[in-house]
Amino acid sequence: ELKAAQKQLIYSAKMASLGEVTAGIAHEILNPLNFVNNFSEVSMELADELKEISFDKLTESDIQNINELIPGLSNNLKKINEHGKRADAIVKGMLQHSRGATGHKEFVDLNNLVQESFKLSYHAARAKDNAFLVTTETDFDNSIANVELVPQDISRVLLNLFNNSFYAVDQKKKTAAQEFKPTIWISTKKKV
Repeated sequence: ELKAAQKQLIYSAKMASLGEVTAGIAHEILNPLNFVNNFSEVSMELADELKEISFDKLTESDIQNINELIPGLSNNLKKINEHGKRADAIVKGMLQHSRGATGHKEFVDLNNLVQESFKLSYHAARAKDNAFLVTTETDFDNSIANVELVPQDISRVLLNLFNNSFYAVDQKKKTAAQEFKPTIWISTKKKV
């Protein structure tokens, strides 16, 4: 009975953890999708404004209006593309993480992996306690090229590090003076 109860507790803890990570992932996906939706709406409005211009008899004013609208439309489409790719990368990362480690090494942008793991962990912490806030100081070494590693394994390690960091600063905040500001420093360095 004790072993069965222990197994049930472990299972419940795993499911709770999975729920927190899922909530964090959902928050993380909503950010780029909101950008995609907002920029697409604005781009559609700009396209409608372009349609209203009579191309038969273009005046200097019409040409000026077109020249003013096109950069905005191009910029919005660029943002839609960037955030769509970001959402795609998040979903692919979720799928890789959920499949578990394959042991297959691949070349990965380490700085990006660190940032995405931090965001997932932070949003999971915020989903658990929406009053939780932490300041982040980052110093990423841009000279780091793609690194060959097993992304699922490193991602798990990073998530654990960030989860532990959040727990530590949250505990300290409960006992520290009011002026204490939880801060986490994240840096990457290329070892020479």
